[in-house]
Amino acid sequence: MWLELLDFAIGIGFGYGHRGKEDYVAILKNGFVAGVVMSVILLLLSMVLLPAEFQSGTIFPGILGLIVSLVIYIVVFVMGTFVGDQLERVFRK
Repeated sequence: MWLELLDFAIGIGFGYGHRGKEDYVAILKNGFVAGVVMSVILLLLSMVLLPAEFQSGTIFPGILGLIVSLVIYIVVFVMGTFVGDQLERVFRK
């Protein structure tokens, strides 16, 4: 859960720091690419730091568990990106 919150917080920072025109397709593309990178990093981090029963991907064993975990991290990151973009719109007006 903590890694998902960290992923969401980094997504908020990414969305808040993304300046320019509010082009949601570009934000979605950039958020997806950054989410893939961040999810791989967080999955590797969870494999190193967490005990075996709490690692990401243990609900579904094997490659299916890794894919499900990647998708969850990507979705959480993209949601954080959109929240950060909305915060930027509110605070920078």
